[in-house]
Amino acid sequence: MLTSEWKKASRSSNQGGNCVAARVFGTDVQVRDTKLGRISPILSASPADWAALLGGLRR
Repeated sequence: MLTSEWKKASRSSNQGGNCVAARVFGTDVQVRDTKLGRISPILSASPADWAALLGGLRR
């Protein structure tokens, strides 16, 4: 299983530790809220769903 380290979003604010982090886990992309640390819920999406989400946000 392929696992990468959590990476903070480049547009996340450092004020108060309010950041979003993402990583590749297996074949999925996972996202979490870093202020909650290890107890943060993790959103997991397929690469196609992740691309669709990003495409929608960019519009």
